[in-house]
Amino acid sequence: MELWNEIQTTAFWIGLWQIILVNIVLSGDNAVVIALAARSLPPRQQTQAVLWGAGAAVVMRIILTIVAVELLKWPWLKMIGAVLLLWIAVKLLLPEDGGDDGIESSENLWAAIKTILIADLVMSLDNVIAVAAAAKGSLTLLILGLAISIPLVIFGATMLMKIMDRYPVIITIGAALLGWVAGDMAATDPVVKGWVDANAAWLHWAAPSAGAVLVVVLGKWLAARAEAGHKEIVDLGEGSETRAPR
Repeated sequence: MELWNEIQTTAFWIGLWQIILVNIVLSGDNAVVIALAARSLPPRQQTQAVLWGAGAAVVMRIILTIVAVELLKWPWLKMIGAVLLLWIAVKLLLPEDGGDDGIESSENLWAAIKTILIADLVMSLDNVIAVAAAAKGSLTLLILGLAISIPLVIFGATMLMKIMDRYPVIITIGAALLGWVAGDMAATDPVVKGWVDANAAWLHWAAPSAGAVLVVVLGKWLAARAEAGHKEIVDLGEGSETRAPR
């Protein structure tokens, strides 16, 4: 009955969509890792590597996120998580370095699965923090959100990346959502929650709004600086080639 009551609330469905969107936006690299690790296997083993590697990664991520949900109940950890989440969100808006992050393809099925697991563990810390924050302590919301979004990412990775490339605004919306979640985390940390509830309830909407705006403004500014720096380096290189003696 308690589960049914939870599912009927608006907050539950908002949280579910937050978890799904956060996972889709943050999991593109993980999907690429799976493809890279399995690319040298025979076709039949490629499918096995993806299924076993992704399945094990899902279980591992659920366990890590449950642990993170419990840790976020400790004083100050939500504040720390909020800062980390803000930086993760800003990084989403920065130009990518490119490349395959040093992931080598594996010619052995179990080696490919091991590569997928290790890479997913290292690269999933941002997902774990963001999803744990969006779940707000609800184990039902957490497991349901991950169960829906992770298969979407794994089996629709190519399509998702094409959509994001075609409509970059999706990345901006996702980054703003992470900023919103970070602001909400900061305002609900056990250290300040009692004071906020009693004296500054407006912070429950102002802090998330400020987080979303901060991420987009800072991310776009840093991205513009990075692009300008890259253009300057390219111009200098072209200039030196022009002046080189023949």
